[in-house]
Amino acid sequence: MNFSLCKHLRTKKMYTLDSIEEALKEEHPGHGVSCHFWCNKTQTVVGADDSPVHKSLCQPHRRCFEE
Repeated sequence: MNFSLCKHLRTKKMYTLDSIEEALKEEHPGHGVSCHFWCNKTQTVVGADDSPVHKSLCQPHRRCFEE
């Protein structure tokens, strides 16, 4: 994986697979990741900055981002 993710980003796959890379890899290239994400800080699909949560969105440019 060549980008940073917020330490609060979560998906159920993180708790069932061997690594974060395995959990977030694309199952069908070109179709994206087919899993549900939430923010561990807010416990919802909306981050602490009131924006949606997703692996492509929870990046360093967000004001709530934590590495």
